Amino acid sequence: MSEIAKTITILMADDDPDDRMLAQEALSENRLANDLHFVEDGEQLLDFLYQRGKYVEAPRPGLILLDLNMPRMDGREALRHIKGDADLKRIPVIVLTTSKAEEDIVRSYDLGVNSFISKPVTFDELVDVTRKIGDYWFGIVELPKNSAK
Repeated sequence: MSEIAKTITILMADDDPDDRMLAQEALSENRLANDLHFVEDGEQLLDFLYQRGKYVEAPRPGLILLDLNMPRMDGREALRHIKGDADLKRIPVIVLTTSKAEEDIVRSYDLGVNSFISKPVTFDELVDVTRKIGDYWFGIVELPKNSAK
């Protein structure tokens, strides 16, 4: 992984504390040294991105992992806000959710998601998925430089 890839902040929006912990462990298992932040719903996600409230010092993420089914504001609505904002729309968003519904897949892509991944069932599968995410997003593709507000 390049030095630039290591400086990319990952923001995960997921209301399940176990899923957040497992994702952190899986990323660590893959030796991804990226700065990782968590929010629990779509409202917190937008507060983080707009640096509001307790997130006033939040870094601009270079990649968002987004669960669709969250309280207060779900991932679909948050995705609509992100991809509708000229300052945020270039941040790659990966939906990582339990849903396998065709409607959710189609709607997510219609809203501008970059990838849709169904959450793996086992920890080993999650380690494999996070390794592939890291390989692809931090090793293969060219991402725009972060433009901090």
